[in-house]
Amino acid sequence: MPLNKKGLFSFLVTLLLATPITAYAHVKWFAQVEPEKVPMEEILSPFFITFAIIVAVILAILSQVMDYFLKIPYAAKVDHFLNGIRKYSRYILKYGTALAFIIQIISGTMFAPEFEITEGWQTIVMGFIIVTLLIPQHFSTKVAAFFMLGLFITVWQDYGWFYMLDYGFYLAIIFVLFIGKTNLEGWGFPFLYLGTGLSLCWVAVEKWVYPSMTLDIVVNHRVPTFGFDPETFIIMAAFVEFVVGYLLVVGILNRILGLVVTLIFISTSLLFGMTEIIGHAMIHIVLIIFIIEGVSFYHPPIRIHKTKMDQLVFVFLNFIFVLATFILIYYRFA
Repeated sequence: MPLNKKGLFSFLVTLLLATPITAYAHVKWFAQVEPEKVPMEEILSPFFITFAIIVAVILAILSQVMDYFLKIPYAAKVDHFLNGIRKYSRYILKYGTALAFIIQIISGTMFAPEFEITEGWQTIVMGFIIVTLLIPQHFSTKVAAFFMLGLFITVWQDYGWFYMLDYGFYLAIIFVLFIGKTNLEGWGFPFLYLGTGLSLCWVAVEKWVYPSMTLDIVVNHRVPTFGFDPETFIIMAAFVEFVVGYLLVVGILNRILGLVVTLIFISTSLLFGMTEIIGHAMIHIVLIIFIIEGVSFYHPPIRIHKTKMDQLVFVFLNFIFVLATFILIYYRFA
């Protein structure tokens, strides 16, 4: 691998390893202050715009060098091993979802820590979903998905569609479980990539629009800022989370990056404890599937463009467009 590619790889890994763990901690679960929206001009600061351009350039280059990462010693062997266990991915999702629901029902919650079980029928439905997921029969899995959707809709009605967009990845999980063993089965995991990626992007924007909540977590939990000013640190933290979501959507998040992100999620559990485990158990399952699957089944939008220069320009402009769109929509309805 040429030196410049080694340097780029080292930079990317270092950036992820030094990622502020608040990027993956859901601020609504831990913040002790009321959300306060900042003006748009404060969000789009000179640092924010400059950093966004730098990230867009890095992503454009990343899209062209991902294949070289497989030349790292033993990477090809690991890749071959993971290819061999893809057949278990749907079982991991099915039984992993059951495990996540078991953790939730024990803690008295549904889907996320802030959605507490308040009615007896909710406990019954949660228990029924767990049992039907554990039954090794595809029809039972579809029944579980149907009841998961019904339960999710009831929570959606109580909290509103805007609030529940943070948890849109559950709709993707429900879709994958429901279409198993059908002609639409091939759409399952691409949809899971899309749903999870969009959810991560959406949650990231919250940290820019309501920075006081994340700042409260950084101060109260003594989160290391690696020498950066806390306000600057928060902007960078949200960018990392947004980038991970974006990479999932465009299909250039490979297994190495997926593994690093999974390790970062585990580190948040060590700091924030049981609430973090309860809230992100389902995300851990999804990330495990992404590590196993890679993106071999997914036709990335970048492949529409044939030349490297076209792909570079596409990723750069597309990232800026997606970033601006998310910020404008979130700010409008927040």
